[in-house]
Amino acid sequence: MRVSNNSPEQNALVLQGGGALGAYQAGAYEALAGSHHQPDWIAGISIGAINAAIIAGNPVESRLDRLNVFWEQASSALSFDPWLDTPGFRNAFTELAAASVMAWGVPGFFNPRFPTPAFMPYGSAEAQSYYDTLPLKATLEALVDFDFLNSTGPRLSVGAVDVETGNFTYFDSKTMRIGPEHIMASGALPPGFPAVEIEGREYWDGGLVSNTPLQYVMENCGTGPLCIFQVDLFSARGARPGNLVEVSQRDKDIRYSSRTRLTTDRFRKMYEIGAAANRLREKLPRELQGDADLQSLLNAGPQCPVALMHLIHRKEEFEGQSKDYEFSRISMKQHWVAGINDTTKSLNHRLWKNRKLGDVGLQVFDLTAAE
Repeated sequence: MRVSNNSPEQNALVLQGGGALGAYQAGAYEALAGSHHQPDWIAGISIGAINAAIIAGNPVESRLDRLNVFWEQASSALSFDPWLDTPGFRNAFTELAAASVMAWGVPGFFNPRFPTPAFMPYGSAEAQSYYDTLPLKATLEALVDFDFLNSTGPRLSVGAVDVETGNFTYFDSKTMRIGPEHIMASGALPPGFPAVEIEGREYWDGGLVSNTPLQYVMENCGTGPLCIFQVDLFSARGARPGNLVEVSQRDKDIRYSSRTRLTTDRFRKMYEIGAAANRLREKLPRELQGDADLQSLLNAGPQCPVALMHLIHRKEEFEGQSKDYEFSRISMKQHWVAGINDTTKSLNHRLWKNRKLGDVGLQVFDLTAAE
């Protein structure tokens, strides 16, 4: 694994899927980069895979510029602001902006199919999706240096789902060469986008199984101290809904938050099992200390100490149920700034600054949650 920071810890950047909300991740990266927390390993799903590829596929000095190009292009069709600056009008504007995306697509990302899938030959990609993602392929080829990504950049892991088996698959630059098709497969959310064929298999968006690659990172973290910046675009926690619109919003948040805290709770318990097994070994006679069952318990959890910072995008007042496909320029910029602010606040928090580097087990920090 390539190390780019003068730190006892390696930095992992973990990016959840969430469409237009992905600008929050770009803002989080800007704050991390400004604080000299460049990632050694980036893992992403869907829009997180796109952001991850842009970061991993460019030298440090070009990464923010390339992210800006992508997000400015994606929001270029909706670059005007609402006519009135009131909450009600802004909510109406965001829904109109989302409707525009559904009708016309997103520049450099996807275009609507014409004729519609109902009129296309059975079995064709055109018959299986509402949008064509060839513009995304061209965008990735323009913004990502895949030779750099596979030879010099930080490790990149992106998740997708095999259409036929339903199995989760990770494409990892540590073990294979990553190309545009792997990034597109991670974001091929049906029925909007077509499956992507790779070596005879077809793949859909990894968010169908899990919208966060956190588990993959923690299961493959090696033995050295690891610092994980987990940037989520959906919050598992939220208020009770009061109408059908809010029900739809809450449903989406719960489904796509992908049980991030369940994963951290599980790994904390596994660390505890390993620690208990280690204490038990010291109490056993020497002839039993090498027992195979005991070794399995000792190896139950990750072998490295992990500090995990949660950076969670929490619903803003102007957002509606279409927040993940509302690509207006004004919303993009607000999400980007929110990512900067949340990350800066977390990095400057006393609990983060006073943490013990390389402390045994799992330390979890969610420092932007409401008090």
